[in-house]
Amino acid sequence: MRPREKLSPRQAAELDRVRLACPDITYACDLARSFTALVRHRRGHLLGEWIRRAEQCDQASIRSFASFLRQDFDAVTAGLTLSYSSGVVEGHVCRVKLLKRSMYGRASFTLLRARILTPP
Repeated sequence: MRPREKLSPRQAAELDRVRLACPDITYACDLARSFTALVRHRRGHLLGEWIRRAEQCDQASIRSFASFLRQDFDAVTAGLTLSYSSGVVEGHVCRVKLLKRSMYGRASFTLLRARILTPP
């Protein structure tokens, strides 16, 4: 998924050879690159068009991914367009769950509470 200009000449030649040999790989690669551009440049308004193209693909895994995105279309579109993120909260939740799992059956609630409230 590296941008074309960041590929070495040998890698670019190998990619061209594979793309010429198999049109299915070419189409899948194009879909993957366009989805990457949607995510990197936060172009949620283009998601519907990408899903339509992906649902026409011959590869079942790509069609499955597209139908998964369509099931929660509004949330995915919001994630690709809005600047809000729950990443910090999710990180704290993950840390608390990790501490809880590592201490299960070994320590008291008081010690767990102290470890959770202590900054990492």
